[in-house]
Amino acid sequence: MKYHNWNVRRPGSPGVRRTLEAAGLAPLCASLLSARGINTPEEAARFLASGPERFHDPFLLTDMDKAVGRVRRAIESGETIAVYGDYDVDGITATCLLTEALTLLGGTVASYIPDRTEEGYGLNPHAVDRLAGDGVGLIVTVDCGITAVGEVEYARSLGVDVVVTDHHHCKDKLPAAAAVVNPRRPGCAYPFPELAGVGVALKLAQALYPPEKREAVFRRFGELVAIGTVADVMRLTDENRALVRQGLELLARTRRPGLRALLREAGLEPGAMPTAVTIGYGLAPRINAAGRMERAMVALELLLTQDPDRGEALAQELCSLNRERQAIELDIFEQCAQKLEEDPTLARPAIVLAGEGWHQGVVGIVASRLAERYSCPAFMICLENGHGKGSCRSFGGFNLFAALESCAGLLEGYGGHEMAAGFTVAEENIPLLAQRLRERVSAHAGGQPMESAIDVDGEVVDCALITTQEVEALGVLEPFGAGNPKPVLLLRSAAVLACCDVGGGRHLKMRVRRNGVVLDAIFFSANAAACGVSTGDRLDILFHPQINEFRGNRTVQLQICDLRPAPTRAQLERELFHRLREGEALSRWEAGLLLPSRQDFARLWRFLEHSCAGGSVDAGPALLKQAAKRPDGRYAYGRTLVCLHVMGDRGLLRMEASELRLHHPEHKVDLEQAEMMRQLRVFLAED
Repeated sequence: MKYHNWNVRRPGSPGVRRTLEAAGLAPLCASLLSARGINTPEEAARFLASGPERFHDPFLLTDMDKAVGRVRRAIESGETIAVYGDYDVDGITATCLLTEALTLLGGTVASYIPDRTEEGYGLNPHAVDRLAGDGVGLIVTVDCGITAVGEVEYARSLGVDVVVTDHHHCKDKLPAAAAVVNPRRPGCAYPFPELAGVGVALKLAQALYPPEKREAVFRRFGELVAIGTVADVMRLTDENRALVRQGLELLARTRRPGLRALLREAGLEPGAMPTAVTIGYGLAPRINAAGRMERAMVALELLLTQDPDRGEALAQELCSLNRERQAIELDIFEQCAQKLEEDPTLARPAIVLAGEGWHQGVVGIVASRLAERYSCPAFMICLENGHGKGSCRSFGGFNLFAALESCAGLLEGYGGHEMAAGFTVAEENIPLLAQRLRERVSAHAGGQPMESAIDVDGEVVDCALITTQEVEALGVLEPFGAGNPKPVLLLRSAAVLACCDVGGGRHLKMRVRRNGVVLDAIFFSANAAACGVSTGDRLDILFHPQINEFRGNRTVQLQICDLRPAPTRAQLERELFHRLREGEALSRWEAGLLLPSRQDFARLWRFLEHSCAGGSVDAGPALLKQAAKRPDGRYAYGRTLVCLHVMGDRGLLRMEASELRLHHPEHKVDLEQAEMMRQLRVFLAED
């Protein structure tokens, strides 16, 4: 099992699903939305909306009027404007967007992205000196700057103004800049704080134009906004959903030669519609590789160039840098994994590792992989000359930014989000920092080990619902990502008809059957030996439903997220009974396995009367096995346990020590009035 806990959502009520279907949603789509808490057609329409009505007024952002005024003054007076970005995908796309936008307005513009190793993240005095020396009068930051209090003050001392545009968390003190534009800024009236850095840059670009031109500004830069937003793992709801959905359509017909070449290198078929997955697994790693390998300007040039030949060459260079990055990443990951295998205590309750010679641009990805493998937050620190530069990744909802904020006295600097952050620290402070961070993680987890978990949207009871038409209809939910994950469904007790390893033994391909329906399935990065799967096994499977197209034939394929051996019928029924007794919700199918009939009660009563002829009987496993045996030779453990519980609830039997005694009432007892029976009837009606 890849995930320790499978958190299956309770299904929405039949009435809600019928209402959503009546509003035009396909049954599977309606079921998913209702399970995620969307209960009316109006709520569904708001969630799915991705048109211009989702775009908010740029001037709702605090200081936007000041930012526009200062930028316009710079353009009109001929000042050189430096667009100062970050070396990740969000920062690079934001730098490209604002560089082009200001140039089109007649500005004299220079782009600057700091070297990841030599300069580090954000605005720095060395860069300010260099830009001031080049005659820059205004620096506009994108995707950085919100914590650059000292650097902004230094720029002002040199006669250089700064406009900060950022989306990272704010500290108590803001920079004394000409304007600070950030949707997370305290007191900001902007209704959606989850914009990426490139989204904030777009808002500034739109604010510089009259309102009637804002749509045209988005059409020019929308593909950049989609790439940066997805790559930075921002929530794909509300405005971000509209920005990314429309941006993907623009990406499909982008006029940027470099992007077209990079899409080809990433394997997108000509004419195919890119998705968030195309960005997340195709474009983003290649663009990110440039920044990680200290070549961010290569990626920026790829986005800016209008020369197809140059775009092709730059796309190939990014792919080469990505392969180099992968090799370095694997080496560091294996070093860390070996340390953790040799001393497992280093992985509890959080991983804090420091090493000389680690590549600073790669350790963030290594931290992410370690967090996933060991189910805990991971902090990776690159050591050099007595100082450490750290990257960290979260797990289990642990807030990294808040944790670093609580350790600010030990740090030289820090910044980022709840889920990903960076920091600098003196080497001598690392042991105490590690202790503090582990204490924070332990408190967050209540002193218990964190466990990997996956949210499941629902169980497939009727496999006939998994058709190409139904799966294609899920496209209305795109784009998938943070805040709107790809649907995950559960298929119980599927029989493995065939299985084999594909892709050089790296992936598992299967054919499975449930209730007479045969489906193809693929489990990437897992083979039959690793999963312990053989033909004839019965499995519980978590999967993303998807369409597989091969030689013009389109079929449903289950992209497996996780699997485990299916319990036997007896094990399943016992588990369901205990869940029911503890007050957990059951699906209709589950409730149907447990709901006893009048004949079940009558059969059990006769059996117990015979068994208790001497007054009582030992209530051990042997009695349950005998009681659960049906006339056809099969066993109904779940229904028998429910019958025993209900009879006890209604006073027909009682337990004394380990013995069961029957009680013959004077009046007829209505077993249907037992709480457990009423609850089972509710579950059957709800689903």
